[in-house]
Amino acid sequence: MLEKAYRVHAETGIMARPATQLVMAANDYQADITVFYKGQRADLKSIMGVMSLGIPNGSDIQIQVAGEDEAEAMRGIDAQLKNEGLVEDADARREA
Repeated sequence: MLEKAYRVHAETGIMARPATQLVMAANDYQADITVFYKGQRADLKSIMGVMSLGIPNGSDIQIQVAGEDEAEAMRGIDAQLKNEGLVEDADARREA
C-alpha cells in the first residue's frame, strides 16, 4: 500500500470538472485508490464519492493506493493531480 499527502491549491478545489478528470484517471488502474479528507474517505473511481467529499481550496487530502499496479497508479494519480494544477505535495508545503 502506498500513501501520499497533498494540499489542494486549485481555486475551485476538487469539484466538478477536476473531480471528473481525476476519476477517469483512477479508472485506468486495477489498484484500489482512496482519497481521504476530514476523516471521510471516498473511492477515487467514483465521481459521486469524490463529489460527496466537497474538497475545497486549501484542504489537506491523502491518497492511498493498494493493489497489483499500485506504484504505477500512484505515479499516474500524482501526475494527474499536479498536471491539472490541483495540488502541491504536503512535504513541499512544509519545506517552503
